[in-house]
Amino acid sequence: MGNSVPGTCTIDAPGRSRGAPVEQRTHRDSIFVEDGRLLSQQAYPGQQFVIRIQAPKCAAAASPGSFAHLTCDPERPMRRPLSIMRVDARVGWIEILYKVVGPGLAALSQQPIGATISVLGPIGQGFVAHPERPRTLLVGGGVGIPPMVFLAESLKTRRAEAPWQPLVLMGSEIEFPFRARPSQILVPGVPSEAIGCMPLLDDWGIASRLASFSGFPGCFHGYVTGLAAHWLASLDAQALGEVEMFACGPTPMLQATARVARRFGVPCQVSLEEFMACAVGGCAGCAVPVVQADGSLAMKRVCVEGPVFDANAVYPPQVS
Repeated sequence: MGNSVPGTCTIDAPGRSRGAPVEQRTHRDSIFVEDGRLLSQQAYPGQQFVIRIQAPKCAAAASPGSFAHLTCDPERPMRRPLSIMRVDARVGWIEILYKVVGPGLAALSQQPIGATISVLGPIGQGFVAHPERPRTLLVGGGVGIPPMVFLAESLKTRRAEAPWQPLVLMGSEIEFPFRARPSQILVPGVPSEAIGCMPLLDDWGIASRLASFSGFPGCFHGYVTGLAAHWLASLDAQALGEVEMFACGPTPMLQATARVARRFGVPCQVSLEEFMACAVGGCAGCAVPVVQADGSLAMKRVCVEGPVFDANAVYPPQVS
């Protein structure tokens, strides 16, 4: 899709008639195309990178769970959908964590500081945290970590509306994209050996813990969903009534998260990771089956109706 006017423009999703019902066009006028400028690119073990891009339109409209569709190189026309990890709406930048898994992201990792990165975003329906359930349990696996950081930071800024108590659990079998350190925040119900944290979250006063089978110091030895279950099992009925779960990561992890949430009777929202081409609903290549309120199945596009869905709707008991 071309950008005929320099700077930014709103984008109309293809495949929609002008007479389409308003509720089917809620994504219009909220997605922007802008020529972003690469501000920094930090490399971490396991071919992981954290990039910061000057993209003020995207930064101003992004919400936890939304993502951006980026060009990786002038010679590669296909964009890549990547979750947004942080934004600064005042300064106008977005931050993204990605792992090189193919030639497109390999090309992105070679872009020099100052390079122009076309940003299409923010895209998708994000997480919705409910004040009546302030004990938010955020579970991120691998490159599913970024939306959890974004959500945690958002809750930090919204503490006037509810006594949010976020706990962020992260799992990875390769080194984490940050230098872990012992947490200064006590988390009752977490195994004593699990003391490693993400320093950024710890500095914000937000509790975080790490899980891995790779034997990293300070990590819970096991799946991140096992760590989540361990913590939930320590809560009484009243405390469980205040818990809401949020998760992003590979499909097996999300399926396991849905099972854990059902086991403890807590609501759960998951952000799906799917391949996509246009990212604005025109190609429907990212459609997934979703259980409707009446029990019927409907195909929903991850880029428009998602990426965030109710866990039971995408991973019902008979499936997960």
